[in-house]
Amino acid sequence: MASLPFSATCSHSTFIGFNYRARNSNLFFIKKSRFTFSRRNFFIKSVASDQKQDLKEAQVTEEAESVRDSLIINWNATYDYYERINVKQAYYLSMEYLQGRALLNAIGNLELTGAYAEALKKLGHNLEDVARELITDHEPDAALGNGGLGRLASCFLDSLATLNYPAWGYGLRYKYGLFKQHITKEGQEEVAENWLEMGNPWEIVRNDVSYPVKFYGEVIAGPKGITQWVGGENVTAVAYDVPIPGYKTKTTINLRLWSTKVAPQEFDLRAFNAGDHAKAYSAMKNAEKICYILYPDDESLEAKTLRLKQQYTLCSASLQDIIVRYEQRSGETVNWENFPNKVAVQMNDTHPTLCIPELIRILMDVKGLSWEQAWNITQRTVAYTNHTVLPEALEKWSLELMQKLLPRHVEIIRMIDKELIQTIITEYGTEDLDLLQEKLKQMRILDNIELPESVAEFFVKSEKISAVDSTEEDISDEETEPTDEKEHLEEQDMEKKNEVTSIEPDPKLPKMIRMANLCVAAGYAVNGVAEIHSEIVKDELWPEKFQNKTNGVTPRRWIRFCNPDLSKIITKWTGSEDWVVNTEKLMTLRKFADNEDLQCEWREAKRRNKVKVASFLREKTGYIVNPDAMFDVQVKRIHEYKRQLLNIMGIVYRYRKMKEMSHEERKACFVPRVCIFGGKAFATYIQAKRIVKFITDVGSTVNHDPEIGDLLKVWFY
Repeated sequence: MASLPFSATCSHSTFIGFNYRARNSNLFFIKKSRFTFSRRNFFIKSVASDQKQDLKEAQVTEEAESVRDSLIINWNATYDYYERINVKQAYYLSMEYLQGRALLNAIGNLELTGAYAEALKKLGHNLEDVARELITDHEPDAALGNGGLGRLASCFLDSLATLNYPAWGYGLRYKYGLFKQHITKEGQEEVAENWLEMGNPWEIVRNDVSYPVKFYGEVIAGPKGITQWVGGENVTAVAYDVPIPGYKTKTTINLRLWSTKVAPQEFDLRAFNAGDHAKAYSAMKNAEKICYILYPDDESLEAKTLRLKQQYTLCSASLQDIIVRYEQRSGETVNWENFPNKVAVQMNDTHPTLCIPELIRILMDVKGLSWEQAWNITQRTVAYTNHTVLPEALEKWSLELMQKLLPRHVEIIRMIDKELIQTIITEYGTEDLDLLQEKLKQMRILDNIELPESVAEFFVKSEKISAVDSTEEDISDEETEPTDEKEHLEEQDMEKKNEVTSIEPDPKLPKMIRMANLCVAAGYAVNGVAEIHSEIVKDELWPEKFQNKTNGVTPRRWIRFCNPDLSKIITKWTGSEDWVVNTEKLMTLRKFADNEDLQCEWREAKRRNKVKVASFLREKTGYIVNPDAMFDVQVKRIHEYKRQLLNIMGIVYRYRKMKEMSHEERKACFVPRVCIFGGKAFATYIQAKRIVKFITDVGSTVNHDPEIGDLLKVWFY
């Protein structure tokens, strides 16, 4: 069960009732480098178009493998070094990674751009042209993410490698991604992604790295009082490793993706031979479908179950892997109290929250630690990145579903909730029970679930005292005979009091587990992704936990590699390429803000890029746009709160105003504008898909209006 991308020793480990034996893992064997080109690799005009397509895709694979060979050398050296010095390592868990195409990024990070460009030049080609024609069109985009959360995760890995931090990423290897989007007259249509159809040259399958993952079953008391989770459904998570290179450094870190399967003996040969083929491979399909789709629709119970299985698979396989690596580095004597000094687990949003009860489960049920020890170690190991404060976006799971799928974890979550309740009582006291009830309702992990008996007694006693006080007041009131108005006010006060102090669960509402509350209670640090956001999520109970980490993007991919013209200008005027790894150097440009030469160069570079965009739009849509127009671009996941609807309504308003004017008035009042939208609406998010349809309908109207011409164009791509 090697956990490193180079070598490992045999070890024995027991997880979830399995006796799991590791196998020897040899070094990756690197084929002779293919950092050479032949003319036949680029254009063979005598073949049919489909053969040419396959040839170009194979060509991309060939080039990717030649670069990957260089990465593997650095990869092995990186982890040889980290293992030798036994340094603390960060582990980043995310349900999605929006990586983008890897070849040009890897070439740039490895500083091979010049060598590749020179080799292509000798063959009569330009690197930028080849990148556009070959890589952009024929290198598949890894379908592992969708929005800002996934892009943040990928940028983090790039920056961690560039800054030489010892870190790993963990995720799932989605066979069909989210979906491939087609824009038709009817709006958005979805088909399955085929990014793995020709294989992924950047990944290395690690059949020697696999872990059992359990669902369902029951919890029983085992020998020596150790709890055991037995029975149920078992699948195997298999690792696929992807190298992530740093910029101008040999540090190359690892992104480990999990795929799911079952053992061959789970194939029911008897049923197959009897003609019941569906039954024969049902166990295989149930395991494989866990990693089919990113974010499957969660409207049905089956879909909710699948999503929860995905999240637990990521957490369980990753935690088992992390613990095995820690044990290997610890040698014969494993000191679990030292675990947080060697391991940091960062949860990207609430999707990996189950790593909290999973870590406790392994430490208690497998390693034999006490609850106090396991809880203390977990609180010093895990940290949480919060991405939203919208109540409807904060993840909750049905207690009933989780109890059925992960019974042991529900027991542990109840224990954590009990610890949190005691912390809240200690902080706020029992003098003001209305305040205490309010805080418990806000902060508890378990929502609409009864309080522990010892805590509920506070409120029962309070209600008895209130009843006695009320009786005494009634006797006194008979003597004073209050007015009807006073009686009405007192009744209202009593109703409000009863509302606040009601501690019984509402049978009309579901019982839920609040994942963000669990993360905050268990994590040693909680960060927002913008300063204003971090201030909003800050909690009065643990103010020292909260910090800010402003979202950003890597300047390597998003300026240096994708915008070479602008990069040359920045390097020229800042005096070096230091800005690529230290963006504060960009402030040097401030003193040249009024320099006409800089302004001229900037405008020229920008126009060249706009010509490329116009050419791209013409190639993809057949329509011609004016490169001298203002390009107004919004590319983002389609959602009601992402403001695409506000944007297109503004465009409709502008269009209507134009129609009210004469040709001369329009020319005088409006700057030519090309409005470009991009992004996916979830397949079942009807309102978001209506927004896509609305944008395409507006574009169809505006783009064919001869009176408007080039003054306004609208594209959804």
